[in-house]
Amino acid sequence: MREITLQVKNTKDRLDRYLATQLSDLSRSRLQQLISEGNVKVNEQICKSKKATVQEGDRIQIHIPPAKPLQLQAEEIPLDILYEDEHLIILNKPAGLVVHPAASHEGGTLVNALLAHCPDIAGVGGVQRRPGIVHRLDKDTTGAIAIAKTDQAHQNLQAQLKAKTARREYLGIVCGAPKTESGTVDAPIGRHPKDRKKMAVVPIEKGGRPAVTHWRVKERLGNYTLMHFQLETGRTHQIRVHSAHIKLPIVGDPIYSSNHSVGVNLLGQALHAWRLTLQHPVSGEVIEAIAPLPETFNTLLEILRRRIQYS
Repeated sequence: MREITLQVKNTKDRLDRYLATQLSDLSRSRLQQLISEGNVKVNEQICKSKKATVQEGDRIQIHIPPAKPLQLQAEEIPLDILYEDEHLIILNKPAGLVVHPAASHEGGTLVNALLAHCPDIAGVGGVQRRPGIVHRLDKDTTGAIAIAKTDQAHQNLQAQLKAKTARREYLGIVCGAPKTESGTVDAPIGRHPKDRKKMAVVPIEKGGRPAVTHWRVKERLGNYTLMHFQLETGRTHQIRVHSAHIKLPIVGDPIYSSNHSVGVNLLGQALHAWRLTLQHPVSGEVIEAIAPLPETFNTLLEILRRRIQYS
């Protein structure tokens, strides 16, 4: 248990924003949780509004209770580790592995595996079912994913994603042949208006959120194309939705593609988080993690290349 007292000086700001500037070892989401749970007092009065304004002379007291144990079981699930130290871990996620628990996936997730590999991650980030998770990958999208081991690392890595200084690059095989060698899809994404399990391009005024994906051709394979994608934002299913939107759906995508048979038993979509580049949250050193392509992805490429060769 920790008790922190702060005297506000030379500022007038929202409570959660002010605390975030003063307490670098706690993420903003964790601070907002402490506020909403009544663990923050302003001038001796409990304040549960993160939007409350604090100003010079205010006295803030923060009570930080011990992290609640997760109602999740640690599971010995093998991890393909690309980079690890005491601050963060970068993994090569396989297809079929859900990142964090939900009602339909209480066990067998990446979080369950992380709790076994590094138990201290349990209280990181302030979101009980997503400890340390900075960004996510869809269940059947493979590749590099970063997880923070401390609140400081979690806050720093989230800030890098927000500032677009962290670089996320994907490789995907799409159905179709682009008319140009590169392009950008700038189209907001939100819940599908009729199917709530899907995402779609949705106008901002109807609930869509800005989403930008840059793409370029890496290899033309007849009526298929190996594409390089770079995310500027990180919306749910972003590359899959944007690819389908420009009539170049990801091969094997069970939701946004007609799922053409290509002679390979894909577990999901042919989309791989290939390279993740970020600054170390403590040292500032640039880390570049490259996740090798999964076997099924390479097999699909070989089949498509042979078709071109013998066509």
